[in-house]
Amino acid sequence: MTSSRTPNEGNRDRTAQTAVGGPGGNRSAQTAVGGRAGDRSAQTAARGPGGDRASVTLVASDLDRTLIYSAAALGLPMPDAEAPRLLCVEVYDKKPLSYVTETAAALLDELTRAPSTVFVPTTTRTREQYHRIHLPGPAVEFAICANGGHILVDGVSDHDWQRTVAGRLAEECASLDEVRAHLVSAADPAWLLKERVAEDLFAYLVVDRALLPAEWTKELAAWAEPRGWTVSLQGRKIYAVPRPLTKSAAMREVARRTGATLTLAAGDSLLDADLLLAADRGWRPGHGELADAGWSAPHVEATAESGVAAGEEILRRFLRAAGPHGAA
Repeated sequence: MTSSRTPNEGNRDRTAQTAVGGPGGNRSAQTAVGGRAGDRSAQTAARGPGGDRASVTLVASDLDRTLIYSAAALGLPMPDAEAPRLLCVEVYDKKPLSYVTETAAALLDELTRAPSTVFVPTTTRTREQYHRIHLPGPAVEFAICANGGHILVDGVSDHDWQRTVAGRLAEECASLDEVRAHLVSAADPAWLLKERVAEDLFAYLVVDRALLPAEWTKELAAWAEPRGWTVSLQGRKIYAVPRPLTKSAAMREVARRTGATLTLAAGDSLLDADLLLAADRGWRPGHGELADAGWSAPHVEATAESGVAAGEEILRRFLRAAGPHGAA
C-alpha cells in the first residue's frame, strides 16, 4: 500500500481581487482572478446587441466516462474495422490516457463557440489532473475541480470560493484526518492498491475490484453518513467525499457569475447526482454508477448509447437544448 498527498498547487492560485459579504457574513466572490473578468463575462453574456438582455446557457459536464474515456472505458462493440476514429485529449506518464471520438471533438468545439453558451468542465479530478486534459475548442473561462472544491477562473483557483468551501466543511463534517484514518484501518491490504488524499479535501482508495468484498463499500457508507461524508465506487476507486463538497454548489456559483438563465448538466456517477438534480435539464450515459443503480429524475434523460458513443450523444443533446429554441 502506498500513500501520498496531491502536490500543492499554490503557485497556480491568485486571490480574487474583491469580494462582498453575503447573508450571515458568507463571502461570495464578485470578481474573477486578475481583474473583473467574471463580472465582464456576466455582463457581456447577459446583454445582447443594443444592450437588450440575452439568455445565457451554462453547460456543466462531468468529464471521465461522460465526455472523455480511457481505453478500458471506450466500450466499442463494433468490429475493429468499423470503430470510430479517436482523438487523444490526455497524456499521463508519457502515454495516451483519455480519448474522445473525432465526431465528439467537432461537437465540443461547436458547443464551446456557441453564442451565449458557457461550457464548464465539472470534475472530481484535482487541479493537477484536470490540467493534463486538452479538450477541443477554445479555452474555457470557468472550470470546476475537486468535486466543487475549486472553481478555476482562466485556469486559476478562486480564493474566495476556497474559503467558502473550507468554512462549510469545518462546520458540517468530520475531519479529513478522521475519515482517512478509518479508510486505511478498515481496508484490507489484499485488495488495497493505493490510498490518496486529493487537494486536502477528500480521500480515495484504488482497489482490486475482483478481490473487493461486495458489502465493504456499503459498510463504509454507513459509517461515513452520520459523519457528514458520502461514499462512491467508480471503477477501481472508492471515494470518500464531504457531503457539502458538491459540484452543484460550484455550478450555482458559476451560474450566478455568468448570469445563466438555463443550466444543462451531464454525469455518470453518484457524485454527479446532485449536479444533475440542480440543473434545469440533465443527461446521464447508458453506463456507469447511476445507470447501474437505476437512478433517475424527471428532468434527467438516459442516453441510448453507452461507452464513448454516449459522449457524442450527450454533446448533441447539449447543442440542441442550448440552441435558440431549446429543442429536446
